[in-house]
Amino acid sequence: MATDERCQESGIPGSPPDTKAGVNDGTDAKRARISAACERKDIDELRSLATAPRGFISDDLRRKAWPILLGSDVDAATPDSWQDLPRHRDEDQVKLDVERSFVYYPNDDTPVELDKKKVELSDLITEVLRRHPCLCYFQGYHDVCQVLLLVLPRDLRALAVSRLSLLRMRDFMLPTLAPSIVLLHLIPDLLRVADYKLYQHLSQNEPYFALSDTLTMFAHNVQRYSDIARLFDALIAREQVFSIYVVTQIVLRRRAELLEDDEPDMLHFKLSKLPPDLDLEVVIAEATALFEKYPPESLRAWRNISTASVLKTTRDFKALTSQTLQDGHAFFERQVRELQWAERRRKMMQLAWANRTLLFTILVGVGAVYLRKSPVMVGTVARLTRLIRG
Repeated sequence: MATDERCQESGIPGSPPDTKAGVNDGTDAKRARISAACERKDIDELRSLATAPRGFISDDLRRKAWPILLGSDVDAATPDSWQDLPRHRDEDQVKLDVERSFVYYPNDDTPVELDKKKVELSDLITEVLRRHPCLCYFQGYHDVCQVLLLVLPRDLRALAVSRLSLLRMRDFMLPTLAPSIVLLHLIPDLLRVADYKLYQHLSQNEPYFALSDTLTMFAHNVQRYSDIARLFDALIAREQVFSIYVVTQIVLRRRAELLEDDEPDMLHFKLSKLPPDLDLEVVIAEATALFEKYPPESLRAWRNISTASVLKTTRDFKALTSQTLQDGHAFFERQVRELQWAERRRKMMQLAWANRTLLFTILVGVGAVYLRKSPVMVGTVARLTRLIRG
């Protein structure tokens, strides 16, 4: 077995496919299909290949396919130096998180090599944040960037991460995580239609257990490089909402285990941990089938999601690949305005409720003349007043 093939088995970046007995059947033909699709920039074919068994097979093919699926050729790389740009407000947190990076992989690097990768990761994240200062860093973002750093060559990384951040992960990089919480409620909606008994069993648990996996595209919790690279094949090739279907399918596959426990705290603990024996190929295939059977538009929580959310702006994948970074900034600004308005409305409602008796008294006074002309309304108002004061 060649050296780089052994690397793939042990989860080391930069390696071609696994060649264990029986696994390599059809690999050459699929590699040829992937290469040809990359040459043609055939988005539909690449999306199909990404979710088929073994995905893009190896990092040399991912280096070709991922930038195409991310639409990296839409935006030109910025030639000016990012080091001269103003410092981003989150850079101190970036440094702290980068120090905790590369824990699970690559597992064959020397300490010196790992330190070099950490410098590269810090520079990559800092460049993206300085070029797009509106973005708010979140803990776990470095896990996502780490995967792209290990796969893509240096000259493609910053643009790929920028497009991923502004056009696919934008909801997670707003001034508040409120939109991220909203999208999590698609999970119980999916469970309700896919397995009502399991949905009822988990009804006391909020879907917050999935926050880490949705924020980081599973990069924070998946420990094998070969697994996370394979999963990124599917996630990069699909709409952003597909991660919700992957999470839900993992829950569905654990049905028997979860039904054995009735304690909400223990259920949350179990749900927060990915099973060590997770068969990603099966999960991806079943999540794809789940998506086709119950598309996001059929779920009740879908209507609560902003039209500027990445869940909806990535719904048309071909349109997504042609969106620009400028489009991402426009969506970002729109979402910020929506969040600001929602916060003002919340405070107004909170203030109105705190002063509900005074406001109602004023309303009654203003309407006194009308009420005198309509005696029937007096009894109704009296009942409402008792209700509000009670």
